[in-house]
Amino acid sequence: MAVLREIFSPITIMKIICAIGIAYCGFLMCMKNMELFRTKEGEENVKWGLQKKNFISTAIIGFVANFFDTWGIGSYAPSSSAFKFTGSVDDMLVPGTLNVGDTVPVCVEAILFFEAFNIDPLTCVLMCVAATVGAFVSASIVTKWDRTKVRWGFGIGLIILAAIMLCRRMGWGPFAQGNIEYTADHIGQTLNGLMIEKVGDDIAAVGLRGVRLVIAIVINFLLGAAMSLGVGLYAPCMALCVLIGLHTGMAFPIMMGSCAFLMAFGNGPKFIKEARYDIIATLNQAVFGAIGAYLAYITLTVAFSLSTLTILVVVVCFITGCLYIKDAIAGSKK
Repeated sequence: MAVLREIFSPITIMKIICAIGIAYCGFLMCMKNMELFRTKEGEENVKWGLQKKNFISTAIIGFVANFFDTWGIGSYAPSSSAFKFTGSVDDMLVPGTLNVGDTVPVCVEAILFFEAFNIDPLTCVLMCVAATVGAFVSASIVTKWDRTKVRWGFGIGLIILAAIMLCRRMGWGPFAQGNIEYTADHIGQTLNGLMIEKVGDDIAAVGLRGVRLVIAIVINFLLGAAMSLGVGLYAPCMALCVLIGLHTGMAFPIMMGSCAFLMAFGNGPKFIKEARYDIIATLNQAVFGAIGAYLAYITLTVAFSLSTLTILVVVVCFITGCLYIKDAIAGSKK
């Protein structure tokens, strides 16, 4: 019975879904590549993508971008900039290349992190599903929002949240009063909607119950919906997890699982259908990106303490907030 419970556990099922997503996108891309050779426009895209001079540059970009993506920094912006700087991917093919190629690394990240920090399966599943559903069912509503105002809101909000998290971590000002130190006596208990367990050398919250869980589900649903506007989920999801009381590490399986499901069964197949991707760059994003993600995972789980992880989240949220504001300013000038 114990073996069956392990095989059919929610975390194992989520891993299997990610693996299916990788296989599904790989199959679709193989079929689309065969189809491309039969059309003039498709053949031109294929010939561009098969240029050997772009192999090394796109391999390096895939590795580096997805290494830092695993740390929560994101891979789209650095990859896009690097493609532009090296001239390795046609501008027209960049969005599809990133959405299709990064599907594999993000799914690998999710598979690795689902059990890395001993997260509560119910919390992880519900928050991932909420974000995925939000991205699908809210697209028609969210696309009517003012993109510039949303970016201003996310940018300012993330910078404020980063400041609050830093104050809490460092014990500065009134926000430090919210800190709670858990002891071995708290392990296995649920305190104020927080499930306490041992996480490595730390004793911290690994799951949510009651009102906290409902709040987290609703907000992650909205974060998933906001992805339709090009607003990334990683940084705000990190901030949500930390501020609601979870161990910082819990943010990684939640945010990566959310994006993995969305990309594998939503964005990836959509861009494959449109055939707007660079073949070599896409494969390099997938293969070398997955290698970079794995090495980053080892570094993150072995070398980073709770305190260091929290500081990393603060830095990521601050940088992402600044990038949102930069995009908002650029958008308001159009």
